[in-house]
Amino acid sequence: MRESTIEAYLVKRVTENGGEIRKAKWVARAHCPDRFVMLKGGWWVELKASGETSRPGQVREHNRMREHYIPVFEIDSKQKVDEFIAMVEGA
Repeated sequence: MRESTIEAYLVKRVTENGGEIRKAKWVARAHCPDRFVMLKGGWWVELKASGETSRPGQVREHNRMREHYIPVFEIDSKQKVDEFIAMVEGA
């Protein structure tokens, strides 16, 4: 499944659940997660096409964020979107 399809599904599910979502880009820095989800807190999401994984620079940036207790989730399917929403809603 294409990344854009999964991204559109994430946007739909977040807004259906009363959340807001923003597309993100770092200024003067690469490897920003794709989306910031505002739904019962704040969550960074890296979107990938089915079966793809983050590039080394993205992994490095995500790990830096996690070291500071900032959650980053990698999502590569509609099922993982639904699991993410269920996790957030249960938080």
